[in-house]
Amino acid sequence: MAESMEGVVTEVEQPNTENVEDKTVSEIRSNFALLERAVAQFDSRFTLRALRSISSLRKRLTDRVLCTVIVVTYSAKNPTARLLIQAVGMEAEDLKAVADQHKDAVQALKNSTKEPLPEVDVYIGILLQVYLYDQQDYEEGAEFSTQLVDRIRELNRRTLDSLAAKAYFYFSLFHEELDPKPPSKQSQVITIRGKLLAALRSAVLRKDLDTQASVTTLLLRNYLSTADITQADLLVAQTQFPENAPNNQVARYLYYLGRIRAIQLSYTDAHEHLISATRKAPTSSVAAGFYQSSMKLLIVVELLMGDIPERELFSQPRLERTLEPYFRLVQAVRAGDLPSFLKIVQNSAKAFHRDGTYTLILRLRQNVIKTGIRVLSLSYSRISLRDICLRLGLESEESAEYIVAKAIRDGVIEASIDHEKGFMQTKQAGDIYATREPGEAFHERIRACLTLHDECVKAMRYPMNQHRLELKNAQEARERERELAKEIQEGDLDDDDAAGDFDGL
Repeated sequence: MAESMEGVVTEVEQPNTENVEDKTVSEIRSNFALLERAVAQFDSRFTLRALRSISSLRKRLTDRVLCTVIVVTYSAKNPTARLLIQAVGMEAEDLKAVADQHKDAVQALKNSTKEPLPEVDVYIGILLQVYLYDQQDYEEGAEFSTQLVDRIRELNRRTLDSLAAKAYFYFSLFHEELDPKPPSKQSQVITIRGKLLAALRSAVLRKDLDTQASVTTLLLRNYLSTADITQADLLVAQTQFPENAPNNQVARYLYYLGRIRAIQLSYTDAHEHLISATRKAPTSSVAAGFYQSSMKLLIVVELLMGDIPERELFSQPRLERTLEPYFRLVQAVRAGDLPSFLKIVQNSAKAFHRDGTYTLILRLRQNVIKTGIRVLSLSYSRISLRDICLRLGLESEESAEYIVAKAIRDGVIEASIDHEKGFMQTKQAGDIYATREPGEAFHERIRACLTLHDECVKAMRYPMNQHRLELKNAQEARERERELAKEIQEGDLDDDDAAGDFDGL
């Protein structure tokens, strides 16, 4: 009885698997029509639509699905088909079984002289990159990606721009997985960097905005991975990021730019870039990792600026768990508790190293001390330097005096020091609404809203060359009017035409 039930289950599961494979193959082939339409109309929207479908196809990609797509798309003598099948790594017997299963399509290819477009070749190559990355076959993926990007550079077709940007992204990703610690293997990093710089030069000369935006962010990521901050800053200074770049590339570029500025101690610029990156980050759960990384760096930068992040930030569902060590860090900074701060840094050092914020967090020690001094200045109108030393856990009264004097000079607190008697006297705080600070904060919010509105207007898309069609129709209408006027003047209209015209009037 058990054996018969197992046979039934196998028979039921087999057709379902075949149906899923056939459906996946048909969806992939339907995207070929979008690519052909994009080439015919020179409209990148159809290419982007085909690329967006990869996220839904990704979970259903198998070696059998990819081989089926290749077999029913290319003839047996096509060199591109051989390269793709070699990258899939399917056995010869399984490949022959796939070909026998689709005999009609293979026979139709033999009788057809039409070859697939280069856009179709690159699209299948991107699917293969995704499959190899999910299978964690990084060596084969890196080798295939190198061949793919080299062929894209040779083709030099503007209809390949969006596809080329995606291909370079996986090219860089494969080599990162091959070499997770770049400083230990500088030769490989230099090789990748050279290819990316060559691709950036070609993209700028060819006005390939999609590839230019993608490669620029990849180069910044490459420089940051090896701590080459000076070279990354030179790249930002000597290149211009495309204004009409896709939103996801703009968000990544702003994130890397914010990280560079934070390392260079330009916290105001870093804060501005990171705020824009978090606003442009996708709201879907698929890109939650980018949003979390941006918020972690933003929290640290706000602390370095002397601000305290809002508590509501840490209660978001996407951030609650991942921001737990940062929440405890903020509490220690807010309280000005130096021993607690040092303990949190020591216990969560691995998480901070993994996030790339450890060196920035170490700079917060002075901020913790300044915050503690600010809390003491608000709590006491007069307090001795010895009590400040004991409460903040400082080494000596001389160091406490030096730190208080520096806080007064930087404008952190409004107080004075009596050096002879050894105490700090706090000045009476004024009305903050009498200053320009509320107006400046309100102006900053208005400017952010206006900037967002301008970017939304720039991001609106319209059909390519639609104005030419309208001009053509207008020109044809004018020609018909001229012909009608000429016939009226020459008296070529007969009685029926004239009657029809008067009836219309």
